[in-house]
Amino acid sequence: MNKMLIAAAVVAAGAGGYWYSQQSAPLSTSDDVVLSYVPADTPVFSAQLQPFPIKSYINSLSEAYRQYPPETFSELENEPDERAQFFVSLFKSYAAAMKDGDTFAKTFGLADNIRSYLYSLGAMPVLKVEVENADAIWALLDKAEAESGLAHTLGNLKGAEYRSYLLTDPEEQQQISLVFAVRDGIFTATLSTSFLDASVLENALAVTPVDNSIVDAKIIENIINKHGFTNEGVSYINHQEIVTGLTSTDGNQLAGQLSKLYGIMGEDPIDYLKTPACRAEFAAIASNWPRTVAGYDELRVTDNITELGFRTVIEGNNKVLLDAYQKLRGFLPAYTQDIDNTVFNIGLGVDINQMVPALTTIWDDMLTPEYQCEPLAAMQMQMSQQSPAMLGMFTGMANGVKGLGVSLVDYKISDDVNSPQLESLDAVVSLSADNPAMLFNMAKSFMPEMANIQLPENGDAIELSSILPIPAEMNIAPKLALKGQHLVLFSGDKGAAIANNLQQESLQNNGFFVMSTDYMKMIDPLLTFVEMTGEPIPEEIEAMKHYDMRTKFSIDFKPEGVEIDVHANSRSSK
Repeated sequence: MNKMLIAAAVVAAGAGGYWYSQQSAPLSTSDDVVLSYVPADTPVFSAQLQPFPIKSYINSLSEAYRQYPPETFSELENEPDERAQFFVSLFKSYAAAMKDGDTFAKTFGLADNIRSYLYSLGAMPVLKVEVENADAIWALLDKAEAESGLAHTLGNLKGAEYRSYLLTDPEEQQQISLVFAVRDGIFTATLSTSFLDASVLENALAVTPVDNSIVDAKIIENIINKHGFTNEGVSYINHQEIVTGLTSTDGNQLAGQLSKLYGIMGEDPIDYLKTPACRAEFAAIASNWPRTVAGYDELRVTDNITELGFRTVIEGNNKVLLDAYQKLRGFLPAYTQDIDNTVFNIGLGVDINQMVPALTTIWDDMLTPEYQCEPLAAMQMQMSQQSPAMLGMFTGMANGVKGLGVSLVDYKISDDVNSPQLESLDAVVSLSADNPAMLFNMAKSFMPEMANIQLPENGDAIELSSILPIPAEMNIAPKLALKGQHLVLFSGDKGAAIANNLQQESLQNNGFFVMSTDYMKMIDPLLTFVEMTGEPIPEEIEAMKHYDMRTKFSIDFKPEGVEIDVHANSRSSK
């Protein structure tokens, strides 16, 4: 049974990885045909609802992103189990297919533009992808069989033909199989088990529709309208359905399946969650945080470039907590969000004056009501022994602070291969506060070497070369200045330009956390220097060569919940 569960977990993890990589208004007729077999109580759902230009997307990726190191499969290749070798063959085929868009599409029998779907029937994952050439799929599986020795069994369920690969040992009393099928131009990958009703596989193979589908419940349209996503694609995790599955025996499809599995195992490892108190209290928590939803704000794909804006929202209904989280937000300077003109940025916006009151509100809310469910009560007991009020002793010294920013704007390594060193550095570190001069004067008492420094209030910068231990041969001259409500440490002309722009930025509570990176600008100077030395380029650096991608990642607190935003653009290295 343990092997059976491990096999199921491996397949589920693979499907989850596909779901994460595929994230990218009315639903189309094509969608309705697939979605009518997706139950409204599915715990996990993800779909590319509009045809996605898969060939152009592969072509737009930098070569480094499409390559896999030779040792990627080295450990698995030595695994004697034929099932492991079967998956190694499939993964190798996938890696080889990433050569370019045409190769990828031909290998998997895909059209130029495809839709894809990933969801679960209770605990059983189902992956569906539009295919143009089913023979390519069967050829790929035939190749994996020949290389591994794992053979398939043909099945037919109410007219739906499929291949089945046994994942568990033959002597196991209960069996799990990996199932592949192509029906009406839709490729399906799912699991079949001996201990679940045949109706689950019938739903997965689009033989029997579900009683109450995701279409009937209008879940997708509601998510798009509520959060303003485009209709390119939608994903969500339903926390309420997961909680119901874990705390009841038959509250939904997931609960029923787990109950059957536990019956076979002879014990329920989470039986303590099924008390009336746990069921009610976990349900209340899930009601406050019902779903994690995700979708696109923008998506543009050509053979040369991919640009996307992908937003995830952890939906919240607890106004007390959401208001407290929003009070934590502080100031993020404009430069921390620039992914086009810098190498690396990071910004943390926290209103220090609001930190202790906000955290105290959050703490008190989590301690009310007094839980009766054993694991929740234990958590409350641990929390009650601590208090965020203790932070007041430390935050008092940073009174008025609203945010911190760091930016590596540009850098250069000298071309002296015998004595490599950092030749130039454009960078900025800023502290934004109501009264940064007061904070600087307070900090001087802890730094004797800066005790005699007086910062001009007119924004003029002072040199720090005589204070900071920087080698004279390095062409770096750090400066410190008060720029409006910002204390700024900077170097280089580009750093000075950002520092001067800060003078015009007033403090607004505009965010919580942001980080952006230009990978090519970060790696290229290192590659250039290593190439000049004539020494072999380390594999970890070589793998990043021509990695032409920029990303921006942010976390923020909004009235509708916790928001995680990702913007990225990638250019082909051709």
